[in-house]
Amino acid sequence: MLKFWFGHRANGNRLFIIGAGVFALLLSACTPTTEQREAYEPEAATGWETRTATTAQQHMVAAANPLAVEAGLAVLREGGTAIDAAVAVQAMLTLVEPQSSGIGGGAFLLYWDNESQQLHSLDARETAPMAATPELFLDDEGNAPRWIDAVVGGRSVGTPSVMRGLEAAHQRWGQLQWSRLFDESIALADAGFEVSPRLAQLIALEFNPGLGKMPASRAYFFPDGQPLQAGQRRDNPELANTFRALAEQGADALHTGPIAEDIVRAVQESPIAPGLLSMEDLAAYQPVWREPVCGRYRVYQICSMGPPSSGGITLLQTMGLLEPFALHQLPVNGEEALHYFTQASRLAFADRNRYIADEDYVEVPLTALLDRDYLAIRSQLIGERDMGLAQPGELADLARSDDQSLELPSTSHFSIIDQYGNAVSMTTTIEMGFGSTVMTRGFLLNNQLTDFSLVPEVDGVPVANRVEPGKRPRSSMSPVIVFSGEDKELLHVLGSPGGPRIINYVTQTLIGVLDWDLDIQQAMDLPRVTNMNGVTSLETDANMEAIQQALEARGHRVEIRSLNSGLHGISVTADGLVGGADPRREGSAQGD
Repeated sequence: MLKFWFGHRANGNRLFIIGAGVFALLLSACTPTTEQREAYEPEAATGWETRTATTAQQHMVAAANPLAVEAGLAVLREGGTAIDAAVAVQAMLTLVEPQSSGIGGGAFLLYWDNESQQLHSLDARETAPMAATPELFLDDEGNAPRWIDAVVGGRSVGTPSVMRGLEAAHQRWGQLQWSRLFDESIALADAGFEVSPRLAQLIALEFNPGLGKMPASRAYFFPDGQPLQAGQRRDNPELANTFRALAEQGADALHTGPIAEDIVRAVQESPIAPGLLSMEDLAAYQPVWREPVCGRYRVYQICSMGPPSSGGITLLQTMGLLEPFALHQLPVNGEEALHYFTQASRLAFADRNRYIADEDYVEVPLTALLDRDYLAIRSQLIGERDMGLAQPGELADLARSDDQSLELPSTSHFSIIDQYGNAVSMTTTIEMGFGSTVMTRGFLLNNQLTDFSLVPEVDGVPVANRVEPGKRPRSSMSPVIVFSGEDKELLHVLGSPGGPRIINYVTQTLIGVLDWDLDIQQAMDLPRVTNMNGVTSLETDANMEAIQQALEARGHRVEIRSLNSGLHGISVTADGLVGGADPRREGSAQGD
């Protein structure tokens, strides 16, 4: 476990629809600017449901759809572990929340093994095909494509990987038979599930235009030419059969044999932007066990994923940069605290965009980025006025250009604690809403390769996160587990979807529970604030109008917009487990 210790000194019901103008802007863009990327929220906000924290004594699941929560709880009630439940949850999400994750995508997983008192992190991120080159997305004249030409179709598909990762984890910590873990999903795929309001709205919005153009996805999501409606029953017998193959054969069912052949055929023969994925890529894929990155914040130890995730490092940098400002003494979500938060985030994102990528391919200065003295120097740049565009820190012998990836924010997160005290924090994704829209065997394939920089270099200087054969694209997914100091007492398990905004969503929620003593649900309910080294974005909320004016007086450029986090988390308290589910989505936290 990589640890970095930050010192502390004290001083003192709604509905949002994506704008067509923003969509048109991105359609016309070749290489989108930071502000264009920030303006677009592919998995658009669809409502708000007020919730209260849920309590339990034995075990709990918090996930983005109640049917997935029920599948995980069924496994836990049979004596299964958190890893057993994770397999069941992911299978069900593939069926009922296909826009966000699925067996055609990838994931990052943190696992707390309570018996050994060890934290493990598993990189089940997709990889670029071995035939891919840094020029994957460039045209014959060396120009980056229009946004939509990069996202839709086979060219953006990375090697599906999540089931290989879950299988590896299950081999170490599973207690129930692997085949048992697909029962609920098989039954519901055969019988049909009730289309949720969120899924129906996201189909109707058609923000991913490939959904209605690709033959298989059009047939599934637009039966008889009409989008699926909320409350409609939708079966998926092809997916049921895929689950049966996975139950019987393990992850090999997706990586060798007939299903793998269909995956490759769908990618290589895509009617839009045929891709490079091969049978060899599928057969060779392996997840990677990596060291978690951990840092001390006040009396807490916060742990997350290291590269190719940028989430853990950027989150820990942000928290470290905030140490001198004693947020616990400032008003909850007040203007002063949010100003400091946005400035720390600016600095952390500047470093992220310059230095973080797949460490198997490029040097990532992890120790330097989280060095206490380095953060102390950087923290001094935070003043009482907005600093404007932050520049990355100068790290010796690392001449790099800033990243120019799309990193579109459709993802899912679930948190699980079992009766044995084990915990899972897993963020899982197919990238943009409905992924590449390439569909086969009842599931969608990711468009994860657009998480690479669309251009490999700028003015002759390479971008760390450029496409390379077999490389994993950088991600912002930030699954988090928090412990109390050195004694490793498990306290909080959480994470969120949201593209690069994930980092701000999770960090702000951590500040809520660690600095302001909110319960996990209250912290998720806070109006969201983000700054990815650009505009300060405030969530549409009447209570934020005064804060907008105060931040503008400090020099911020402020926008009011929907900020569609999807946080799911569980806290361990003296009275038992306390769970929360983001009111902006349709998930829940339930337990016994």
